[in-house]
Amino acid sequence: MSDAVLSQFKQEEVKEEIKTPDKKIKVGIIGTGGISNGHLRAYLKQNDIEIIAACDIIPGKAKARMEQYGLSNVRCYENHKEMLDSEPELDVVSVCTYNTQHAPCAIDALEHGLNVLLEKPFTVTLEEAIEVMKAEKRTGKFVSVGFQPRFDKNMQMIKKIVESGTLGEIYYIQTGGGRRRGIPGGTFITKHEGGIGALGDIGCYSLDMVMNAIGHPKPLTVSGYTSDFFGTRPEGYHYDYALAKKFEVDDFAAGFIRLEGGIILDFRISWAMHADTPGDTIIFGKEGALRIPSTDCWNGSVGGEMTLYHDVCGKQTETKIPLCEESDLWYQKIRYFLDAAKENGKAPVPTSEIIYNQAILSGIVKSAELGREIEIEIPEI
Repeated sequence: MSDAVLSQFKQEEVKEEIKTPDKKIKVGIIGTGGISNGHLRAYLKQNDIEIIAACDIIPGKAKARMEQYGLSNVRCYENHKEMLDSEPELDVVSVCTYNTQHAPCAIDALEHGLNVLLEKPFTVTLEEAIEVMKAEKRTGKFVSVGFQPRFDKNMQMIKKIVESGTLGEIYYIQTGGGRRRGIPGGTFITKHEGGIGALGDIGCYSLDMVMNAIGHPKPLTVSGYTSDFFGTRPEGYHYDYALAKKFEVDDFAAGFIRLEGGIILDFRISWAMHADTPGDTIIFGKEGALRIPSTDCWNGSVGGEMTLYHDVCGKQTETKIPLCEESDLWYQKIRYFLDAAKENGKAPVPTSEIIYNQAILSGIVKSAELGREIEIEIPEI
C-alpha cells in the first residue's frame, strides 16, 4: 500500500538545460556582503551573462569582492543610484543589501527599467512591500524574491502532496524552526540595518514552505509575540559583550494567524532557545496529515524523510516519503530568474505571493508591540 501511495508523488526528472547564449545578459550586484557570494557563484555558472557592475556603501568592498571571483573588469561604485545612472546597459540586478535597504534599492532598479532578484526577506514592513509592488506595476518590470528552497524537490513534494487532495481539506498548520544557539552578528542585529531579526532571516523561509504548499491564502488576523532574551545577553554570543550591546531585534517570535478558508497557522521561529527545535512542521487535513522534520539550523530545508498519516480501509497507516536528491538550488534560482527576464515572463517567486508572507511577518511585529490580536489589511495594488 505504501508503494501505491508513493507512486502518486513520483518526481519527474528535470534536466538542467544548457542554454546557448545569443546576447549576454548584463548583470549588476547591489550589495557585496556575505549573501552576494551565493549570487556570484551561481551567475558564474551561466553562459549567457556578463557581470558588468557592482556597488557597496563600504569603500573598496565591491572591488575586493569582484576580484575575489576574478572579475577585475567589473566597474564598482559606492552608491547604488550612481551605479544605476552610470550603467545604461544593465538588464538585471541582484539586490543583496541588508534588509532595510531591500525596498529602496529594488524600487530604484525597477525605475531604471531593470528586473530584480531581491534577497529575502522581501522587505521589513508591509508598507515597503506595497511600494515595491506599485513600482512593478508602474514600470512593467518584476521582482523575484530570493527563496531558493522553492526549487528544492522536497519542498515541491510538500506542495504536490497537498494539491493531490490526499490530506483533504487543510484546517491547521504548525510550522517554524530555529537554532539552539545561532544568533548572527553584523547587519542582522540592528534596527537600522536588519529591521527584524529571526523573523526575517529564517522565519520567512518557514512561512513560504507552508504558504506556497497551500496556495497562498490571504492572512486575516494575527496575534504575535517577539522576544530578545538571548541576543541582549553576552552569553548568547559566547560572552561577546559588544554584540550583545548592539542587539536590537527579535531572536524569537511566534504568531497565531487566521487564514482565508478557515485555516489556522501556528508559527514560531528562533535564533536561540533552550531546545533543539520548537517543533516539526505538521499540516493537518481532514483526510490525513503530513509531518515535515525540522533541522538543526533552519535554512529552508527538510530535516529528514516526511511522514504521511492517513487511514486505509479503516486502519491508521503511516507512509514514509523518502527525501529527494539534492540539486543546486542557487543555480536554479538564478537560472529561472534570468530566463524570465530574457523572455519577459513571470517572476519565478513573484511578489504577488510573497506579499502574504510579508503581511504575516509585519503583523507579528505590530501585534507584539500592541499586545493584542490585529487585523491584516492588504490594499489593492
